[in-house]
Amino acid sequence: MSRVEPGLDRHEWESELATLEDGLADDPDGTLPALADLVERMLEERGLPVDDQVADDGIDPEVLTSYGAAREIADRVDAEEAVDPGDVGAAVVNLRTVFDHIVVERSAP
Repeated sequence: MSRVEPGLDRHEWESELATLEDGLADDPDGTLPALADLVERMLEERGLPVDDQVADDGIDPEVLTSYGAAREIADRVDAEEAVDPGDVGAAVVNLRTVFDHIVVERSAP
């Protein structure tokens, strides 16, 4: 029987974020949906809600609110709707905050 390395998810997530960094600098609109998808996978892999559910496992509700707001902007960008560049920047910041929270506070046991 194989056992998953506890830090493997974190390494994969950090590697994927590193590949997105240039895109976030050069084309934040084009890269935002991929960053939102990464954070969504991270939330799901840690058993955290990615929709309007209320978490009852002690996670800071602001983390989920930040993710939801950023996901909404990413979906609008992905649908090629007009989005203010400031909103895109805020979404990137929110997603990085959620990323950091998951890596630090919700790392694998």
